[in-house]
Amino acid sequence: MIRYIARRIGHGIFLLFGVSILLFILLQAAPGEFLSDLKLNPQISSETVTALRAQYGLDQPLPVRYWKWLKSSAQGDFGYSFAYNIPAAKLLWPRARNTLLLSLPAVLIAWLIAVPLGVLIAGSKRQWVDRLFSATTSTLLGLPDVLIALLALLIALKTGMFPVGGMSSAGLQDQSTWEWLRDLGWHMLLPIAALVVGLLAMILRHVRSSVSDVLESTYMRAAEGHGLPRLKLLFRYALPAAANPLISLFGLSVATLLSISLLIEVVLGWPGMGPLLFESILARDFFVVISAVMLSTAFLIAGNLLGDILLYICDPRIRNFVKPRAQRGIPVSTTDLEVLP
Repeated sequence: MIRYIARRIGHGIFLLFGVSILLFILLQAAPGEFLSDLKLNPQISSETVTALRAQYGLDQPLPVRYWKWLKSSAQGDFGYSFAYNIPAAKLLWPRARNTLLLSLPAVLIAWLIAVPLGVLIAGSKRQWVDRLFSATTSTLLGLPDVLIALLALLIALKTGMFPVGGMSSAGLQDQSTWEWLRDLGWHMLLPIAALVVGLLAMILRHVRSSVSDVLESTYMRAAEGHGLPRLKLLFRYALPAAANPLISLFGLSVATLLSISLLIEVVLGWPGMGPLLFESILARDFFVVISAVMLSTAFLIAGNLLGDILLYICDPRIRNFVKPRAQRGIPVSTTDLEVLP
């Protein structure tokens, strides 16, 4: 297992290198730079702009700038923010923590709702339940992420029950830890609810589809013929048999949630990665944009790696499939595991 995990981590590092190179090329090809606005100011001479470009290293060739960014990343700085005049890491880590503070509870809540509900709907033989489920999930899937965020903002503004913007209310400096935690939870409630709505329909459909396929198999029909209780049949036998594609989906749901989270953070004013990335793109803060995208990619790789590890632990067929291939030095990924019966 250790060799398998090490190989997957190596693939992830290789992917990060590829993404970083592609980002440097794309941002280099994009028009404008951080100092472009200064050139329009008649009070700033061209010599001053040239000196600033040399100070920030913007006059150097792309390979040189990439190599310096790699060395800076190895030291934990991830480049230098032109707008804030500090290493990019000092901006990224607090914002990444705030994004995870929303994303992790939202993922857990969405899965805790979707798994039992999807299993029950898959086991229901009433046509109206299936039609209602299809209509509801289709509607949720058709809602753009920005519309979900705007609806959440509208609810907060119209009702006045939910705070908008920031992570805490003013005047809580002298309050107790319990009051601070309660206020933080109240600020998190609406963004997490919006994230769960954006993610829930996709998970529900996959859970229902996976369990429905298992229920159509011959061994499940035989188990049903033995008179097992419906709930026991669904949760003790059907759900474990349908677990493999759902575990793989768990890693992909992290990537989906991150894309939704960045937009909802901007609209609802949550101080996470979303507003930082948006502001950095507008300011053309080169290294902050690259580091933020790289950190999001690392989250995606970590989610997929977690899914692979859970598959390896939960399914003995996968362990028996991986070990002989690993002993021969053949790479194994979740794509290879799709051939398993």
